[in-house]
Amino acid sequence: MVQILTRSLKIKLPKGQSAFLWGPRKTGKTTFLKTTLPESLRYDLLQTDIFLEFVKRPFLLREQLLAASPEQLNAPVIVDEVQKVPQLLDEIHWLIENKGLRFILCGSSARKLKRGKANLLGGRAWRYEMHPLVSAEVADLDLLKVLNRGMIPSHYMQTEYRKSLEAYVRDYLKEEVFDEGLTRNIPAFSRFFDAMGFSHGELTNYANIARDCGVDAKTVKEYYQILIDTLLGTMIEPYKKRKDRNVIIRAAKFYLFDVGVAGAITHRRIPQEKGEQFGKAFEHFILMEIIAHRAYRELNYDVNFWRTKSGLEVDFILGHGEVAIEVKGTSRVDNKDLRPLKSFILDYRPARAFVVCNEDAARLHEDIHILPWRDFLNMLWNGEVIS
Repeated sequence: MVQILTRSLKIKLPKGQSAFLWGPRKTGKTTFLKTTLPESLRYDLLQTDIFLEFVKRPFLLREQLLAASPEQLNAPVIVDEVQKVPQLLDEIHWLIENKGLRFILCGSSARKLKRGKANLLGGRAWRYEMHPLVSAEVADLDLLKVLNRGMIPSHYMQTEYRKSLEAYVRDYLKEEVFDEGLTRNIPAFSRFFDAMGFSHGELTNYANIARDCGVDAKTVKEYYQILIDTLLGTMIEPYKKRKDRNVIIRAAKFYLFDVGVAGAITHRRIPQEKGEQFGKAFEHFILMEIIAHRAYRELNYDVNFWRTKSGLEVDFILGHGEVAIEVKGTSRVDNKDLRPLKSFILDYRPARAFVVCNEDAARLHEDIHILPWRDFLNMLWNGEVIS
């Protein structure tokens, strides 16, 4: 039996308001909409017959909806994988303007629509994003399970997750990038994808990656932008509240949208809760939770990192320096682990500072909250970290 999880995303549309729902494939967009809006008329463009029908004659959507009863149109009309037939957006625009219909337009990437100068409805549709699962949605979360499988629902709950993750990575290369025509140099992009995986979560050096891929640095930047536009990852910029020659302010860090997908690219396996690979994956997991929290709570705070040229680093700075977070994959945080955070506190005076770790109990060291990761995530989703 398929387990239906209650998701943290909330979509509440007033009368006359439509929405885009974007998110990587298999994050649960379709299941979420079927569960929350079971009465909605829906068109799934992954179904070949529907896709071909609307490609040839997009006006059929308008004619079919004009023939629907008022009861059928009480709920928003759902169009899944809308980026596959951009011409439908003109028909949808007309139906919104002239008939007051509401739509939820679902898809895995708006890049193709933007590049083709498709009608993005000129602000008539709010934007929402679906992320992989978060801790607030899963009872008795298993940390090693998360770090190895990731939080895409089917992967997290599936026994044969390795094969599914490998297929997912290959399918994304094929479907989201190559089939959509987002890049023409398939061999170079494939090499970039591998190189990106091994530099994941580190300071991004475009020149080094360009040498590995056999392309120039400008092309590498474009490849990263493809991943961002297709919602496969996010670039975390350095914190630069004020000019300081000792602080790194140019090189950013790139993180994929899911810790399991990142592990699949590098064939990573984490057998126990210690070691360098565990620490990197643990940091990525905490970032995934922060990014999803920002989106689902509609807070839109900045997420940055802080690093000095001497090597002091704080993993995540939230808001305008309001919250500083250091992630340590250790069961014992000592004074040496606190040096970067203390240096940041001395220079910038954040309202709150946290070390998220694997210790058994919460404690307070001077002004730094040292928290087991479960406690931190509970505080995050309860609005006690940033709001």
